[in-house]
Amino acid sequence: MSNPAIALISQFCTPSAKRLESQEAAALMPQLSGWTITGEVLTKSFQFKNYYETMAFINAAAWIAHQEDHHPDIAFGYNQCVIKLSTHSVKGISINDYICAAKIDSIYRGKK
Repeated sequence: MSNPAIALISQFCTPSAKRLESQEAAALMPQLSGWTITGEVLTKSFQFKNYYETMAFINAAAWIAHQEDHHPDIAFGYNQCVIKLSTHSVKGISINDYICAAKIDSIYRGKK
């Protein structure tokens, strides 16, 4: 994880977050590793060694989402999951999506 992500991890999601313009969203991307912007969604695929590690990661990501009150879409299979973040209330990407993405990245140990 890069040092700039620490600034995102230290923040908390707020219900008053505004939609980011595409330039603002793009400027924050270097603070994340492996995430992409597709339309109005931040997306990342995660790989794991087995089903148990996949589910443990998903549960940990769900806990982060619960604590931040900002809930991603998660799709998964045996050894992988895809997390998609967007802020439905603003119909786009907000700083909340970047905060959650950075916090989720901080718990990812990767496929070994």
